Amino acid sequence: MMPAPAGIHPDAPRRTLYLVDASLYVFRAWHSMPDEFRDAEGWPTNAVHGFARFLLELLDRTRPQHIAIAFDEALDSCFRNALYPAYKANREPAPDELRRQFAHCRALCVALGLCVLGHREYEADDLIGSACIGARGHGFKAVIVSADKDLSQLLGEHDEQWDFARGQRWGAAGVPARHGVAATQIADYLALTGDAVDNIPGVPGIGAKTAAALLAYFGSLDALLERVEEVPYLRLRGAAACAARLRAHREQALLCRQLATIACDVPLLGADTHFVRSTADGGALAGLCDSLRFGPMTRRRLFNAAGLEFAPAA
Repeated sequence: MMPAPAGIHPDAPRRTLYLVDASLYVFRAWHSMPDEFRDAEGWPTNAVHGFARFLLELLDRTRPQHIAIAFDEALDSCFRNALYPAYKANREPAPDELRRQFAHCRALCVALGLCVLGHREYEADDLIGSACIGARGHGFKAVIVSADKDLSQLLGEHDEQWDFARGQRWGAAGVPARHGVAATQIADYLALTGDAVDNIPGVPGIGAKTAAALLAYFGSLDALLERVEEVPYLRLRGAAACAARLRAHREQALLCRQLATIACDVPLLGADTHFVRSTADGGALAGLCDSLRFGPMTRRRLFNAAGLEFAPAA
């Protein structure tokens, strides 16, 4: 068990900080919502409508006092691209129709008084990680709203991850059942197996079961590479070949771990107030509702979520 931060009693109740992986929910809406919504200029708004529904349900269910919504702005300027130019090179660039909707989703969060995080050099995962670790030292527990397995590496003793769409929540103790390794081993695991979603190669020929078995025995990638001569003697199918692969791809494994490790030292706007929810901007919210052509029910729900009086158009 990790000791409580200095000045915080270990039994003191912890405040909750909700950290939302916005891009995941914008993309889900883009792919799942029918392409029948248009803004005042005729551009598609299906992703905004879907994201607004998700956000309204989240706010209604949690009534958060402290919340941050992290967006990916480092689409091709992330520090990981400098380390490995092929990082995420397998992904098609977002079309203009979707880029516009990301901007609308961000503006909607701001109008609702929610803290928005974005950075040209760091991904949403890094922003969430930095907020999570920073707030932990001030007596907060984090609830990370995302299904992304990479984010499980952030889970501390009191934190939770929440797959909102499936209604599943788990803490650090639940990570092995989901991913086969401990939360603290997620980055080492991805260094071995690779991650096709992010175009991280890993060590060729090492799959999920082998990686999990190696980490269960050695505890970490560093210990595995340091004691690689022990690998051929393990009761593991193809153990000798596995050891040869690890020796041949040692530097690649270390690079892949660097790519898979979430950066937790990004300076963030709003961190000094612990991402407290601020007063909504009624004028901006009304303007967005008009330009995005939200219907009266969605408008009412947005104004209610913002704590503002809703006056339907005459």
